[in-house]
Amino acid sequence: MKTIDLMYQTMLAELGQRSLDATWTADFPSEGRFTPVTVKERRYWYFDVPDGNGGKTRRYVGPADDPEISKRVADFQAQKDDLRARRRLVTTLTREGGMIAPDKMSGDVVEALAHGGLFRLRGVLIGTVAFQCYAGLLGVRLPMAAVLTGDADIAQDYAISHEVKDSLPPIVDLLQSVDPTFRAVPHRSGAAASSAFVSSSGYRVEFLTSNRGSDDYTDQPAKMPALGGAGADPLRFLDFLIRDPIRTILLHKSGVPVTIPAPERYAVHKLIVASRRHTDGQSAVKRDKDVRQAALLFEALLQTRRASDLALVYNEAWKRGANWQEGIRAGAGMLMDDERNRLSECLQVGAREIGEDVTMPF
Repeated sequence: MKTIDLMYQTMLAELGQRSLDATWTADFPSEGRFTPVTVKERRYWYFDVPDGNGGKTRRYVGPADDPEISKRVADFQAQKDDLRARRRLVTTLTREGGMIAPDKMSGDVVEALAHGGLFRLRGVLIGTVAFQCYAGLLGVRLPMAAVLTGDADIAQDYAISHEVKDSLPPIVDLLQSVDPTFRAVPHRSGAAASSAFVSSSGYRVEFLTSNRGSDDYTDQPAKMPALGGAGADPLRFLDFLIRDPIRTILLHKSGVPVTIPAPERYAVHKLIVASRRHTDGQSAVKRDKDVRQAALLFEALLQTRRASDLALVYNEAWKRGANWQEGIRAGAGMLMDDERNRLSECLQVGAREIGEDVTMPF
């Protein structure tokens, strides 16, 4: 696996800072002010903006104990937007640096959702659009066959959606600002809320959330107050994927700050997801893609000296019980021989680094 030159990795870090600065300035104009609010004995930052009628509108920002957020609260008025310079950085990183830009539809959809407040409200970009970001994040070149997609998947924790007391604008309005043909897909359960939206070209945007309760709820969309009228399909194992997500940049236009799963969680989760897919039709194609993406991340984590990260989350998943172990074993069984060897090596190296035993899945 070829690495990306350190110069371009440094440029990506600079782009990330500039893009986040610009997004922050757009979300929180100088006429507003930050207000700390205590909810269930924990402090959060909100942003109040005058509404022109003597009142104000309030928007959720994030936990007060997040050091990055607290720093930006202190100096947000000093941030400046350098849109043209960031566009040049994106072009350099994708044309010369070996990093990956999303297709235009995916980029425009994620950008519209981001501007609407999706990541401010702690949504997480998952699926192949998120996978594309790992090239720059890990500093490795990923094959294009593993990053092609025709959809965007978004996750949000159920509790967060109910607690932030803020919401995106109507999802269908945000999507129709990208393509007027987007429409809500009627849910298979007959529920009023839709969890998926599709354009006339077949591009699909789907919203998901974790399901820690009874399987009785898996066929019903969860009510998600922060998602602008959209519901979200509850999925097993998703809480593991979106725990402790990371911030990075989607290389679209001038850079779109996004939140994605940690790559080691994505890799382990893909093994489990692959084991639960059907073996025919489109499901088989997705299964093969899941396994391929997991294998590439195992190789990248070993190569970039992040084996300990994989060992830690692997053990976390393994200790969750028999269903998790079965999924990991089945997914690992789909790897090619050389891919299994790399996974084994990565886990062994990681186990030594963290000082814990690791049970091999094969």
